Amino acid sequence: MIFLFSLLLIPMDETQTDHLRAYGVTYHVLKEGFEAEWLLNYRGGSFLLPDLPDIRKLCERMGVRYEVLSQDEVNDIYALMERENMERVVLEKAPRIAVYIPEREGPWDDAVCLAMEYAGIPYDRIYDEDILRGKLKKYDWIHLHHEDFTGQFGKFYRSYRHTRWYKEMVASDTKIARRFGFSKVWQLKHRVAEEIRRYVLEGGHLFAMCSAPITLDIALATGDQDIVPAEIDGDGYNENPVLDFSRTFAFKDFHLVFPIGVYEHSDVDVTMEAVHRGPGARFVLREFSAKRDVLPTILVQNHTRRIKEFLGQDTGFRRDKIKGDVIILADIPGTEEVKYICGERGKGTFSFLGGHDPEDYQHFVGDPPTRLELHKNSPGYRLILNNILLPAARREKLKT
Repeated sequence: MIFLFSLLLIPMDETQTDHLRAYGVTYHVLKEGFEAEWLLNYRGGSFLLPDLPDIRKLCERMGVRYEVLSQDEVNDIYALMERENMERVVLEKAPRIAVYIPEREGPWDDAVCLAMEYAGIPYDRIYDEDILRGKLKKYDWIHLHHEDFTGQFGKFYRSYRHTRWYKEMVASDTKIARRFGFSKVWQLKHRVAEEIRRYVLEGGHLFAMCSAPITLDIALATGDQDIVPAEIDGDGYNENPVLDFSRTFAFKDFHLVFPIGVYEHSDVDVTMEAVHRGPGARFVLREFSAKRDVLPTILVQNHTRRIKEFLGQDTGFRRDKIKGDVIILADIPGTEEVKYICGERGKGTFSFLGGHDPEDYQHFVGDPPTRLELHKNSPGYRLILNNILLPAARREKLKT
């Protein structure tokens, strides 16, 4: 942090006018070469930025509320944070961000892309070819959303196989698979899953939502075994594959769901139970020791701890299918549903969030994208943006 007579506090409590764009302001400050501080558990996880005219103008243009603090006022905040369950984390540089998206997009949106575009945070689109050519190493952070790493095309065969978008998806992925010497799409997707695993082990940050977390772990657990029904890829499959849970990021002891008319890929998912509870359900963010457990504390920064449920192809994760060293960040107390988890693998981190869109309870194929200008203070979207800034934190602070 450069020395200034005053600093800008971006409050992230209920007083903030646009929580989502506050992340964009902070990202811009890092991109311009300045450092920032993330004041964990102080007023909802506020940001402390240099007080410069251009930064004030950016806040005003983006509708982000800020407060001008003297150095004495900042020191008072620091003293409070030393006494309470709070911690200062230095943000050093703007993360290089990639989102896994095919060239031909399906009839759905990606909540993470919506969040970054609304906040003004740049990202690159990458897909299978880029990953297999080693381009992941260029990035600090990658996001996966509704991709099916089992090679079953989202298990949309029964309902959508005659639609144009489904046919284009199959044709495009098949073409990529053959270009890289694979006879089946599932072989391509399993190899991509292995490259993503390697990326994390070598120090990358992975964030995944919707169907990506569970299908990624299924691909890693099944390895070179064919689990794709004949209706989808034209040949038989192994109905009793040997699953290697030592290779998965988060899940263990799960069983695969084979019928093509069922959207679930495994018994990890809790979508049907979530549907039964209905839109009135809330998941609850857990509290952590900010000074000791910095990683999970960063990921749960918010202005509320109770957040409304939202569905997805995979809505949440069954509690007894989660590995013992995985950190539960949020769940629906008294139920089997865990909504949000994280962990460390090798030198890197992963975090998985169930559901598709935090501001659309039941997002159907073909529905229009959520307009985030109507949800500027969305606590669900804040969870996404916490993840985007995670790689900016000074590495020695990411202890847990």
